[in-house]
Amino acid sequence: MNNISLIRSALVATATTLLLSGCISAPPSTPKVVDTTTPAQRAAAVEAIAGVDDTELSVQPLRDAQVDDLHTSAIAKRKAGDLDGAAEALNQALLLVDNDPAILQERAEVALLQADWPRAEVLAKKAVDLGSRTGPLCRRHWATIEQSRLARAEKENAASAHAQIEGCTVPGIKRF
Repeated sequence: MNNISLIRSALVATATTLLLSGCISAPPSTPKVVDTTTPAQRAAAVEAIAGVDDTELSVQPLRDAQVDDLHTSAIAKRKAGDLDGAAEALNQALLLVDNDPAILQERAEVALLQADWPRAEVLAKKAVDLGSRTGPLCRRHWATIEQSRLARAEKENAASAHAQIEGCTVPGIKRF
């Protein structure tokens, strides 16, 4: 009978352990913050930060007529909601002039609208490297980089990009 009491004790201990383990709760999970910013809202943030200030120096490049036509077509397609068509028109323009910061920026913004965050950042960085370090276009470059990083939950890197935006504003020459 000694063996039976040992088995009974083991079964009681196991049952008690199983019952008590059901009472243990998992630590409360930290609610994950989900960024609900849409690609259109990100693009609007880029446009808003660029701003237009008549007192600011802004340099605009001269363009080839074919590139200008492709750019105009891309803008029309973007406004019509044809992001793939806009991207293709801008890709064609970049095949003709791959060093035009304004075209690179337009393509980066279309990538932003397409939620292609890495491409948006790569194109905007290339535009920064090739373009003016001042003016609305400069702010659009850095704002695009910032939005791309925010979309990928890279908050520290986004803050670094945002810090660059202020340096893009240089007052124009005052003439009396």
